[in-house]
Amino acid sequence: MRPITLLLLATFIISLSGLTSVAYAQEEGGSSDDGAKLIGAGIAFGVAAGGAGIGLGYVGSAGLAVISENPALQSKVFIFIGMVESIAIYGIVMMFIILGQ
Repeated sequence: MRPITLLLLATFIISLSGLTSVAYAQEEGGSSDDGAKLIGAGIAFGVAAGGAGIGLGYVGSAGLAVISENPALQSKVFIFIGMVESIAIYGIVMMFIILGQ
């Protein structure tokens, strides 16, 4: 198997092991959904940050090519980079919304 396949399989198995219902002692006033909230918040931020990173790679490389040919378009490239980075900010906002409930 390829290393990426093994990594994805290990990640999937670890994620499933965190979702199994195991009985633990609970403090008074605690919620039983704390683990699910943490997993959901992690997934929300992780996917948003990963997508923003991939998008930033594409936009950044194309932006550098555009700036090297025409430096006057530098401000437009920065706008596009800011639009891609906003995806990660939306992920952070969703993470805080999930954790705040």
